[in-house]
Order: sequence, then structure tokens, then C-alpha cells
Amino acid sequence: MTDQNLSNKKSPREQLHSLRKLAQPFFLPLDQSNGLQFIWLLISLLFCVGGIVLILLTGVIEISENFWPILIEKYFGGVVNTVKYIWNSLWGWLLSGCFVIGGLSFFSVRHQLRSKRWIHWVLLGVIVLMLLGVNGINAGIGFIARDLTNALVEKREDGFYKILGIYACCFVIALPIRLSQIFITFKLGIIWREWLSKSLISDYMKNQAYYTLNPNDELATDVDNPDQRISDDTKSFTEQSLNFTLGIFDAFLTFALNIIILYSISKTLTFSLFAYAAFATSVLVIAGKKLVSINYDQLRYEADFRYGLVHIRDNAESIAFYSGEGPEKVESQRRLGEVVRNFNLLIIWKAIIFAIKRSINYAGNFFPYLIMAIPYFAGEIDYGRFIQASFAFGMVESSLFFVVNQIEELAKFTAGINRLAGFQSKIAEVSQGLTIEQNDEYSINDKSILINNTNLFPPGSNSPIIKNLSLSINEADTLLVVGPSGCGKTSLLRMISGLWKPENGNIERPKKGELLFIPQKPYLILGSLREQLCYPTDENKFSDDHLRSVLTEVNLASLIDRYPDLTIKQDWPRILSLGEQQRLAFGRLLLNAPRFAVLDEATSALDITTEEHLYSLLRKRDLAVISVGHRPTLIDFHESVLELGGDGSWKLQPSSSYQFEKS
Repeated sequence: MTDQNLSNKKSPREQLHSLRKLAQPFFLPLDQSNGLQFIWLLISLLFCVGGIVLILLTGVIEISENFWPILIEKYFGGVVNTVKYIWNSLWGWLLSGCFVIGGLSFFSVRHQLRSKRWIHWVLLGVIVLMLLGVNGINAGIGFIARDLTNALVEKREDGFYKILGIYACCFVIALPIRLSQIFITFKLGIIWREWLSKSLISDYMKNQAYYTLNPNDELATDVDNPDQRISDDTKSFTEQSLNFTLGIFDAFLTFALNIIILYSISKTLTFSLFAYAAFATSVLVIAGKKLVSINYDQLRYEADFRYGLVHIRDNAESIAFYSGEGPEKVESQRRLGEVVRNFNLLIIWKAIIFAIKRSINYAGNFFPYLIMAIPYFAGEIDYGRFIQASFAFGMVESSLFFVVNQIEELAKFTAGINRLAGFQSKIAEVSQGLTIEQNDEYSINDKSILINNTNLFPPGSNSPIIKNLSLSINEADTLLVVGPSGCGKTSLLRMISGLWKPENGNIERPKKGELLFIPQKPYLILGSLREQLCYPTDENKFSDDHLRSVLTEVNLASLIDRYPDLTIKQDWPRILSLGEQQRLAFGRLLLNAPRFAVLDEATSALDITTEEHLYSLLRKRDLAVISVGHRPTLIDFHESVLELGGDGSWKLQPSSSYQFEKS
């Protein structure tokens, strides 16, 4: 079953487990705490921040009452009465207890907050503190709106302008708090993205997981576009995780600060809101489930389309030589068609969700009028209290409808979690497997490559390409592997290098660093000429003069003239011809100086004279060489020839007695 099908069939419990595996390690080690502990710490963070704010607010009120008692009583009486009510009731003891419990919870896990994890919690705490500050100001604005409305109704001009000035001050104070909260949120997001991306890249490059997840056969893997998952999906995940987490915190704080006010004004309005919110949320969550699978497909099709365009860019010259614009255009348009087709389906479901959301929002506007009109016309409340009730209703409604209002983003978020979690699980499965040195089929031998009675099958095939192969290559030995096209020559090299495992038997080979593989089209990294030459060893080991002498040795003196600065970075695969790339690869081989070299038609683009020169350089260094090639001239540089038949058969003989068949 593919990654996509698995993700679409995940239960909410499984999705929460995937979310925890992605999010928790940034804040707490997975192996030292469980999901419930992580959730409890998030709640404890609210306790700590809430306690700190309550203590600070109480201190500000005490100081203000000593210096401006009349002003506080006249314009902030609602806030003062609310704070005093908290301390004079069980709420004070309850909130104090929560603050102490929250602090003790963090103290108990202090050892798990090392490796800079405590910084992540501090930043999150500061963000929550700012959210609480803004929500506190919003709650105060409800009281100000009440007094402002009553001043208008009663035509108290002096009082109206004073209250309006206080109203303006609230916005002046709230703006820098909100801006700081946004800045720190982005900062925490990029720290998280960097941490998660580095973690995924580390696992991706471990134990050749990148090779396993990018096989030659596209159908052999269920993880599409690993590059997109590491780059785009991590960016979306960290941003959306913070947005949803802080959105939930914000909704909770908004609810907590306004529900008491709403309940004190109208119990009927409060309970009606709860019933309405429960019904509306249920409808939208059910309707939004379809969006998850559609958004998942959209992410995949967008990535496939982008990869197709990158493929054209990377192979522009080859396509131009073939005049292959037609097929490339057809394939690109096919991929674009998948994007458009799925997006058209997405549009339909977005429209459905939008209609439901709008209907719910419009219906919610009637509740305060329907319910509060009765006590207002009966004279039980004044108009200012009516407005305050409407304001508090709107704040509580927005907090209860947080999931409803974010249903489309939640669908994207869920799809992103599924893709990223599937990728994380897959690379963890691969990277935690046995390394080549630990595999039963492989063991370390510093002096030889020994193949003992092995059978090799191509992936997904039941027909062996090599049967019962036994071979020994010692130091300074040279072996030429020949045979018809498709007989398994490169497959043999993959087996020796550890990329493909034999069905049975065992292989002894040198440890990493002592065996270097050079393919027909050399791999060129994204870097400078110096980095190209030294790859994969440390470039600082060699001086510029040393590197220039090696370039001269492999007949690339002209490259020095063109690029005297070895640190310059260019698009080397496009600039260098295949022949220059092959000579550069030989220079890389000379610099790395392994004991064993495996060459897969590594001189196919070179003239015979240059080929002879390069092989003579290897002979001077007494390297053990395994070559794959079709040229009869290669015989002169090898002591033995291994001929593969393509049906599993093979023949080993001295090069002096081997004759190339004439075509």
C-alpha cells in the first residue's frame, strides 16, 4: 500500500501520533517522555504565564489605586472588580495552585530541556504572554465599549471623549505587543524549521537512505519527491504547527477572559452559544474530511509538476540536441493537467466549506439580538450592557469556532503531516538498518575484495544476472569486466560497492574511504572547482598548487587557464564536456588515493591516447582497479578479464588469452 493510501486511511489517533513524532522532539526528547507529558507541559506553560500575568496585573492595579484612585475607579472599575473577585473567591486559590503546579512541572523535566530546548520553551512562553496581554486588553475593551455606549446614549460629552481617549490608548499599547508577538513567532518558526530540516537531512544521508528512497525504478518506492518533503513540507509544517498551537492558546485565553463576562450578563445566551458551536463544528469537521485527501493529492501533483520542470532545466542541452521539445511539452502539460484537475476538485469542496462557514457566521450574528432583546426591552439591562454582551458573545464565539474558521488550513496541515510523517518514518526505517560493514553479506577486509559463491538478482526480478560468483581482487590487482550490454556489469559494481545485496554468499571489501567508485558520467557537486576535485574528502587537506598539479596531470591544464581561481563556483555539469568531467574524476581519484578503484566505463568519452595516459597514472600508484568497458584497448591495462554472459554465467581468465569479439 502506498504512502498516499496509508495517509488517507489514518485514524485521528494515528495522525496525533504522527504529529507528536514530528513536533515533540523540538521541545522534549521522544525517548524520555510520552505524549501526555508533552501535552501537560503545554498546559503547564499556560498555568505559568497566566499566573505571572495575574500577579503583574494585581501589582499594577495596587500601584494605580494608590496614585490615581479616581481614574481607576471611574474608567477601569470593571477590570479592577474582576481581578478582586478572582482573589476573593476560590478562583484565586485555584489559579495560584495551577501556577505552582506548572512551575513544578517544568522543574521536574529540567534535565530534558538541555540542548537549547529550554530556549524553545522560553520563546513559546513569551509568545503566550503577549497573547494573554492582547486578550486582556480586548477583555478590557468590552467594558470600555459598554461605558462608551452609555455615554453616547446619555449624551455625556466630557465623559465620552475621556473614555474614547482611553480606548485609543488601548490600541496604542496593543499594537507593539502584537507586532512583537508576530516577530517572535516567526523567529521560533525558523528555528524549528532549521532544526527539523537538519534532523531529516541527517537521517536522509545516513546509511544511504537517500539511495534507497530514490531507486532507478520510480515504482519501487512509496515516498515521492523527498526534496519537496524536506524543503516545502517542513516549512509548512512548522509554520502551521505554530499557527494552530498559538491559535488554540489564543482561543482558550479569549474564551477564559470573556466567558465569565458573558455568563454574568446572560446565562441563556451563554448556553445557546455552546449548543450552536457544538452543532456547527460537527457539521464542518465532517465536511472537511474530504479536504484532507484532496490537499494531500494537490501537494504531490504540485511537487511532480515542479520536478518535471527542474528535470528539463537540468537536461536542457540533451533535450536541445534531440529536438525533444515536443515530448517534453506533452509530459509537462500532463503533469500540469493533474495539478489543474485536482485543483478543480479542491475548488468545489472549498466552495462547499465556504458556504457552510458563511451560513454559520451569519446565523451567529442573530443570537445576541434574539436573546438579549427580551431583557433590554424589559428594562433589565441598559444599552451599554447590551453592546458588551454582543462583544463578549463575538469573542467567545470566535474562540469556540476556531476549528471551524481554520478548517481549510487544518486540511492542508493534516495532509502535510501525513506526507512529512510518512517520509520521516521511511528514512528512520532505512537509516536505522544495518550499515554495509554490519550486514551479514559484507565484512571488512583491508587488503582484498573477496566474493564467495554469491547470486545476484536485480530488484524485483526472479532471474539471476550472476550465479555462484567467486572472485578475489587483491592489492594492485587489475580486473576488466566485459560482456554484452545489459548483462549485469554495472550491477556487479553495485554489489561490490554495497548498493545491491547478493541473494546468498558473502563479500569482503575494504572499509569506506578505501574504495572509490567512478561512473561513466561523473557526479559533480554544487560547489567550487576545488570542492569538485577533492570530493568527498576534506578540501583543506590540499594546497592550490597541489590541486593545479593534479589538474595538469590529468590533461586539464586548460581548465586552470580558464578558471585560475579554484574557489569559483559554476554550473560545472553544463560548462564541462563529458570528457573533461571524466578527466576531473580521475584527478579526484588521484587526490583521494584509495586502495581500490572501481571504474564504470570511466574513459568512454576520451580518446585512446588520453585513456592510456590516465590508466598509466593509476598503475604508478599501485591501485587495485576494477574496470567495466567495451574498448579492446583496455585489455593492456588489466591482468584479468571477467566476462559476464547475461544469463548468470561468467568466465574469469587472464587478459593475455582474452580476445574481444568483433562486432
